[in-house]
Amino acid sequence: MMKIAVLLTCFNRKEKTLKCLENLFSQNNIDKYGIHVFLTDDNSKDGTANAVKEKFPEVNILIGNGSLFWAGGMRNSWRAAINSDIEFDYYLLLNDDTVIFEDTLEKLVKSNQSMKLKNNKSNVTIGTTTDFISGKFTYGGFKLYSPEKLKHTLVNSQTQELACDFGCANIMLVPKEVSDTIGALADRFVHGIADFDYTLRAKKANFDVWVAPGVLGHCTYDQVRTWKSMDSKLSDRIEFLYSPKGLEYKEYMYFLKTHFPKEVPAMFVKFWVKTLFPLVYDKFKVERKEVQIEQQS
Repeated sequence: MMKIAVLLTCFNRKEKTLKCLENLFSQNNIDKYGIHVFLTDDNSKDGTANAVKEKFPEVNILIGNGSLFWAGGMRNSWRAAINSDIEFDYYLLLNDDTVIFEDTLEKLVKSNQSMKLKNNKSNVTIGTTTDFISGKFTYGGFKLYSPEKLKHTLVNSQTQELACDFGCANIMLVPKEVSDTIGALADRFVHGIADFDYTLRAKKANFDVWVAPGVLGHCTYDQVRTWKSMDSKLSDRIEFLYSPKGLEYKEYMYFLKTHFPKEVPAMFVKFWVKTLFPLVYDKFKVERKEVQIEQQS
């Protein structure tokens, strides 16, 4: 029987976590998979751990200290799975606010195995999600316009797998071979970006990254991180710059240095001018936009 470790982390959104697990355990033909769930509850105060324990006693619940954030929680679940007595064939990374469809697991595994057979190479498989209401794409796999720049576009096909350069771990299937080679999410990342880094590292290690056909779940896009208002205090803007739930400056710059070094100087200037001199930055943006409009007219 194929064994799959499902990796999740959660913090104070009990109903979403329970809904995610309910959909997971309602997958088509789930009996043909050995499903083992590793959930890190990062010290939730809303009773998530107890609710999960009561409704899904088979879930392995790990308790964090409240400062793991997303990457830390997922890393904790992944390493617990690796260090368990079970040898898994796959690791399925799943966000607890993602609602997967009843055939998602089957499609992920089928897609992964199909591309491995076709290309004779292990691969990471990304599942695409759309917004519950609008139906617009929210998370998935991305293709770079240039290998040296981070500018990218989400790619998806209803009928076939598409190669991508990096992807989101809202739905991400990682085979044992990839995990054995590059491990879990990198320690350098606290909250976001860790999944982008992981898939880029997988490609550098000579593995493929593919987007499975179609849409495999719903998830609302919540990663909009707007800059602090120019009216805010400098100390607040600097705190936001470094915050895991803000702009993640240290992690982002490390990510760029690792994968897109030519982007570092421009982003360094952008981050600090916007933080220290927001009026100057906004004025420059307006003037630049006006010039572009004038050139087009």
